[in-house]
Amino acid sequence: MLQTKLIFASHNVHKTAEIAKLLPGNWIVNSLSDIDYHSEIVEDGLTLQANALIKAQTIFEATQFNCFADDTGLMVEALNGNPGVFSARFAGPEKDSSKNNHKLLMDLAGIDNRTAYFSTFICLILNGEIQYFEGRMDGHITQSASGSNGFGYDPIFMPVGSNRTLAEMSMEEKNTISHRAKAFEKMKLFLENLK
Repeated sequence: MLQTKLIFASHNVHKTAEIAKLLPGNWIVNSLSDIDYHSEIVEDGLTLQANALIKAQTIFEATQFNCFADDTGLMVEALNGNPGVFSARFAGPEKDSSKNNHKLLMDLAGIDNRTAYFSTFICLILNGEIQYFEGRMDGHITQSASGSNGFGYDPIFMPVGSNRTLAEMSMEEKNTISHRAKAFEKMKLFLENLK
């Protein structure tokens, strides 16, 4: 089976490991660290889709390799969809997950409506052609953090139909329901159907 390399426009080893497990076996996923790319990519888009495109285009132009990028946001109904596109920097530019979680819990203190959803947009640039894939997971924000698996907002997000946060699930369990998994499942089907 012919193996094909894809560059994932991220330094995040957790996400790279998750995604490598989701894609067909003939696709090799390399992170930006794997290809020794360390320049900062300015994510100044106003939507998740725009940020995914910015990241993918930057890496494609720099390397000429087929690549993909994703952008994920947590949309909280009571906060008018925030933190949304600013999810990673919600509590400040240092992208500190524990601070982000703390700020979100504080912002929701005393608020009964804790409905929220995660959305992931993937932008794939394959042989110069751009494709988009989207995934969504509905749930709610818990009253406090629980669990030590996962990353980001996983300790305070409980999916619909579950009594555990994402951080209380194994990676395998999370991959069956997550927004990212749904988006990458669409990308996987696209890659499997390539002639």
